[in-house]
Amino acid sequence: MSDANEGQAHVQLNIELSEDVAEGEYANLVMIAHSSEEFILDFIRVVPGVTKARVKNRIIVTPPHARRLLAALADNIRRYEAANGPIATPTHGGPPIQFGGPSGEA
Repeated sequence: MSDANEGQAHVQLNIELSEDVAEGEYANLVMIAHSSEEFILDFIRVVPGVTKARVKNRIIVTPPHARRLLAALADNIRRYEAANGPIATPTHGGPPIQFGGPSGEA
């Protein structure tokens, strides 16, 4: 145990997940901004044929937490690709979201 950790008791964190949060919120676009004190992640749902998109969730984290989030996401992507193969990354220069198929009409 390092000197910095000596005397610190192990603390167990109990995390609760409510039913409405457990359902999740679908987002297919993330916009990221930052200041000197925080990173802001806006999770957005883009719908085909609609010219307006709504931010579904905004998450604000500190720079150290953003770094940990980046590492955790990279680790999860490595494990996903090890089990399922490489994730295809589009190389076209168009918008980040492409929907296929016919456009809807009402």
